Amino acid sequence: MPDSMFWLMTVTFSLTIIVMLWRPFGINETIPTSIGAALVLLLGIVPFSDVFKIVDIVSGAALTILSTIMMSIVLESIGFFRIVAMNIVNRSRGSGVRLYVYVIALCFMMTMFFNNDGSILITTPIIIHMTALLKLKNHQKIPYLLSGALIATAASAPIAVSNISNLIALKIVGLSLQDYVQMMFVPSMVAILVIAYLLYLYFRKSIPKKILDVSIKWEKGAQAYSYSHPLSSKEQEREIDWPLIKSCLFIVVLTRAAFFALTPYGISLEIIGLAGAAVLILLRYSRTKTGVVDIIKKTPWHVLLFAFNMYVLVYGLRNVGLSDFIVDQFRDHIVGQPLNASLIMGIFLTVISNLFNNLPAVMIGTLSITEMGLDPHVLQVAYLANVLGSDIGALLTPVGTLATLIWMFILKTHGIHISWSRYLRVTIIVVPIGLMVGLYSLYLWIEWLF
Repeated sequence: MPDSMFWLMTVTFSLTIIVMLWRPFGINETIPTSIGAALVLLLGIVPFSDVFKIVDIVSGAALTILSTIMMSIVLESIGFFRIVAMNIVNRSRGSGVRLYVYVIALCFMMTMFFNNDGSILITTPIIIHMTALLKLKNHQKIPYLLSGALIATAASAPIAVSNISNLIALKIVGLSLQDYVQMMFVPSMVAILVIAYLLYLYFRKSIPKKILDVSIKWEKGAQAYSYSHPLSSKEQEREIDWPLIKSCLFIVVLTRAAFFALTPYGISLEIIGLAGAAVLILLRYSRTKTGVVDIIKKTPWHVLLFAFNMYVLVYGLRNVGLSDFIVDQFRDHIVGQPLNASLIMGIFLTVISNLFNNLPAVMIGTLSITEMGLDPHVLQVAYLANVLGSDIGALLTPVGTLATLIWMFILKTHGIHISWSRYLRVTIIVVPIGLMVGLYSLYLWIEWLF
């Protein structure tokens, strides 16, 4: 029989999530989570002695994500993303289908090199700019915007460093980054490719076959490019520092490679990420004399506090018996059965991600499976299924991930309206199919390889 602490914790968590997703008066999501976490600590549901343990679990993941966001801010300031947008329009050569493929590829790569939230923040304005430049109608913009957002968010599954929830869960389970990629890259890529293909099939009649051809002239030897629009008589010119852009890209790729090359030697992800960001900032300063003011202003430092708050809340749920309930419901069906572990945990994480958001969901799921007494093989399958459910299954509704909430907010600020019903008409078809393919692929891949 649940006691008073159970109901108090349940109400506190539920109200916190509701206010976090609703965000009345535009408040930052850190405010309701801070209030909720403070109540949980003051009530003693989570003892203060656990605070340092929680900080140790979430700080590394949050700092790693912040470092990639800093890198994206630097690249944006030197015009890299603007050049990418113009290149995509130019290479599309008047084909709407070709533009669609390039947009999908752009969103996928941005998440792989940065993170899902950062990718949404970068690619959504780029896509809006491109579709406005090409004079597309609102219904013609939706295939590019919605498909791009879904792929950008799903693309955080193949490598753990693209999503804060993946990194926190990785720390809890104790799986190395290299092992994660070996076991997860192929199954998650299969799921992403299935989703991308289904999205194309769904939108193929809405994607314009022909689009306007925007002429871009890259001036050899000059640090600039110019472009003209078919409906405009004016030619616009932008300055480019090619050596700086190439050097910055090299640092970004090197940092990403260092995550995999150096962590086996005990060097933490956050140290590697922050070092890469620092080199990028210094490189920009050496060329442009631009300081760190924009980095300080634009970096969402509240991510550190937000991650801590969410983990306190989830820890509170565990302490009042939620993990025990989940263990009792699922353990007998999962122990020694990797296929069941994949399907049950993947579907369970999909459900609670779309109810509560994927960050607390993946924490709840991961803490629960660590208490089921699973052998290492089944534990790894269950954990990776959690990730597929929280990264891909969570796309079913707009509240499933913070990235999709950010995406909808950006669209609203640009006067583009995509209703929940319009969103769900797409995701209700592509997400469950992609998820199930991914969960079965995960089981088959790990059974075959390991």
